[in-house]
Amino acid sequence: MDDNKSNSIPILSIVGKSSTGKTTLLEMIIRELKARSYRLATIKHHAHAGFEIDQPGKDTWRHAQAGSDLVIISAPDKIASIRKLEQELTLDEIISSITDMDIIITEGYKSAGKPALEVLRAEISTHLLCEPEQLVAVASDISVDINVPQFKLDDYKGIVDFIVAYFHLSPNKKHTAKANK
Repeated sequence: MDDNKSNSIPILSIVGKSSTGKTTLLEMIIRELKARSYRLATIKHHAHAGFEIDQPGKDTWRHAQAGSDLVIISAPDKIASIRKLEQELTLDEIISSITDMDIIITEGYKSAGKPALEVLRAEISTHLLCEPEQLVAVASDISVDINVPQFKLDDYKGIVDFIVAYFHLSPNKKHTAKANK
């Protein structure tokens, strides 16, 4: 398993088949981590080429349509960039520029070799996607024959307790102090 040498921020991948509830569970995990003063980055893997986050007709869309390889939009409260690629970046390449976070959570990237929490819903499938050595936990509505912690699909507080303990997380002191001012 990858030991995150390129980035000291712990990484957890939330994986599972489509429609198992990965995004819903991840939303609850994010809210709970934020309530506990953790700073986190999330990365969603989109398996298909051609997604658009920019709005046709808007300035940044027009910049890209005119040929810009990197378009950045910046405002006082957020920044976003859209970069054309010759080939898909690896997860390690993407995370190499992320700083000042307590944890990075991906949705997808089941083949990236990162520790994974698999979401399994019986009506979709009863078979795990990940290799046992990659799994650190399972969230499911059924019991699975694997030797990792298992949580109910709605036990986001228990899952966050597990994540904090597993990765030995402590809130980024610099950001916690700013938030408490």
